[in-house]
Amino acid sequence: MFIIKYKKIFISISMALVALSVIFLLTFGLKVGIDFKGGALIEVSYKDARPVQADLTPALEAMNIGSVLVQPTGDSGYLIKTRDLSESEHTTLLNTLSEGGKFPVEEKSFNSIGPSVGRELTRKAIVAIILVSLAIITFIAYAFRKVSKPVSSWKFGIIAIITLLHDVAIPIGLFTLLSHYQGAEVDTLFVVAVLTVLGLSVSDTIVIFDRIRENIKNKMSANFDEIVGRSLEQSYRRSINTSLTVILVLLSLFFFGPASTRYFSLMLVTGMFFGTYSSIFLASPLLVWVQEAQDRKKAKK
Repeated sequence: MFIIKYKKIFISISMALVALSVIFLLTFGLKVGIDFKGGALIEVSYKDARPVQADLTPALEAMNIGSVLVQPTGDSGYLIKTRDLSESEHTTLLNTLSEGGKFPVEEKSFNSIGPSVGRELTRKAIVAIILVSLAIITFIAYAFRKVSKPVSSWKFGIIAIITLLHDVAIPIGLFTLLSHYQGAEVDTLFVVAVLTVLGLSVSDTIVIFDRIRENIKNKMSANFDEIVGRSLEQSYRRSINTSLTVILVLLSLFFFGPASTRYFSLMLVTGMFFGTYSSIFLASPLLVWVQEAQDRKKAKK
C-alpha cells in the first residue's frame, strides 16, 4: 500500500521526467541520420592497424563535405556517414581515410540513400508507431471489457498508453542529450528501439492490470485502492525480476557489443527500466487517481 499511499509523489516524479525530456527535445532537437534525410554510408576496413579517429577528424573537416560521422566498427574498421558524395568526393574520402596511403584501406560497402527514400522511411516509422499504439489500446479495452466498475475498461487502455508515452519520452530525452553532445543520430535502429520499448513496457503493465482485474472479480476488498495495492504486492517482484534479466543482457550488449548497436541497446535499457517503473509506480496509481476523481465528481452531484 506504500505506492498507493504516496501515489501523488510517484506521479509527480514521472511528470517531471517527461517534462524534462520534452524540454531537452525542444531545446536541442534530434540529429536525423542518413536513413531519413539521405546521404552516404561507407564501411572501411584497414589491413593493418587503423589510424586514430582523432587524427582523421581534421582531414575530413578539411574536405568541406559537411558533417561527417565516424564510428569505429570491429577491431580494424570505421563506419562513415556523410551527405551524398560525387564520385570524385568518394575517391578523395577514401584517400583521406588511408592518410595518403599510409594506412592501406579496403572499402567493404558503400550505400547511397536518396532524400525521397528518407521521407518514405520517416512516414512509415510514424505510421508504425501510431498503429502500434492504437493496437495496444484496442487490445487492452477488449481484454478488460468485462471490467466496468469502478474504472471502465477503456480507461485501462488510456492509462496504458499514457504510461507508454512516459516510457518512450524519457529514453528519447536521453537520446536528445546524446545527439547534442555525442553526435548520435536517429536511424532505423532508433525506430526499432522505440517500437521494442512499446512492446516490452506494455507487457508489465498488462500483467499488473490483469491481477487487478482478477482481484476485482474475486471481490478481494470493497476499497479499490486496497485492491490495487495488494495486486501490486502480488506482482511487482515478478515484473522487476523479469525486467532485470533483460536489462542485464542489454547491458552486456552495450558494453561488449559493436559500436553500431550501442545507442540502440542504451535506448532499450532506459526504456525497460522506466517501463518497469511506470507499470508499478505510475499506471496503477493513475488507476486509483482516476477512480478517486470519479468519486469526487459523483459526490458533487
